[in-house]
Amino acid sequence: MEPINALVALMNFVVIPATAYGAQLALGALGVTLVYGILRFSNFAHGDGMAFGAMATILFTWGLQALGVSLGPVPTALLALPLGIAVTALFLLGTDRVVYRFYRRQKANPVILVIVSIGVMFIYNGIVRLIVGPGDRFFDDGVRFIFTVRDFEAWTGLDEGFGLRTSQAITLITAVIVVAALFWFLNRTRTGKSMRAFSDNEDLALLSGINPERVVAVTWIIVAALTTLAGVLYGLDKSFKPFTYFQLLLPIFAAAIVGGLGSPLGAIAGGFVIAFSEVTITYAWKRVLAYAMPDSLEPSGLVQLLSTDYKFAVSFMILVVVLLFRPTGLFKGKSV
Repeated sequence: MEPINALVALMNFVVIPATAYGAQLALGALGVTLVYGILRFSNFAHGDGMAFGAMATILFTWGLQALGVSLGPVPTALLALPLGIAVTALFLLGTDRVVYRFYRRQKANPVILVIVSIGVMFIYNGIVRLIVGPGDRFFDDGVRFIFTVRDFEAWTGLDEGFGLRTSQAITLITAVIVVAALFWFLNRTRTGKSMRAFSDNEDLALLSGINPERVVAVTWIIVAALTTLAGVLYGLDKSFKPFTYFQLLLPIFAAAIVGGLGSPLGAIAGGFVIAFSEVTITYAWKRVLAYAMPDSLEPSGLVQLLSTDYKFAVSFMILVVVLLFRPTGLFKGKSV
């Protein structure tokens, strides 16, 4: 039974957490790659855009809870998500109208837009902290576990338990649905095909009669949906804290670049590469190895390559390696 216990421990502490985290990074990286592929600049305000979307959803969640509305075992935040996405879409469209459109019409160098987005990032961060505060906000009012470690142990009789959190299951199911809907939209609808054409060749797309302002608006609406979903799912899985989303900018950009900037499929793959790398390198493997190895070879230390405090350093190292040796990423996106 020891190999089975090792597998259960691996699933409980590595595979499931990394998969849920990878899905959250993938949704965030999809927003980054859409902005880069269609609007042609790296949006450094993306992380704080996630924070704004999550904040808007939390405020609506609190309002619904005050009215006595509940989804029972499922977090009420799922009911507030459409409202959060709508507010975030209006906010991002307003930012584009007030800030980015001026530089786009001036055909400014992409580096200028990057610098502008850094300024927008600080404004977003200040707005979120001013409204909701800098501390942790827990808004998951549903059932915490689909099944607990004790339930699993009682069912199987194994020494090692396995628990599945509701937030993890919601993250995985939502990510699959959203990614499938996005790919259907980009490949099957006329608007999606227009966006792809605009991304491939802007001049030819304009000659074909594609309305650039409509493409830009639809892009920001999709990005708002992706950022809000990623922010809310991450907040449900961990907790909501504005500064955390600023820190998430590094692994999200790393995921987009590793997969290939401008490639939606690459953004998804990159999200899971970064997530599994961070989790496996910072996980203490003693528990798994204690089951998998003979007693005489059982490790005395934690068998941990890096502390969890250095989780984001893993993303940085992977990002540096990719930029040095394969700047187009795994799926040969646009060179960085």
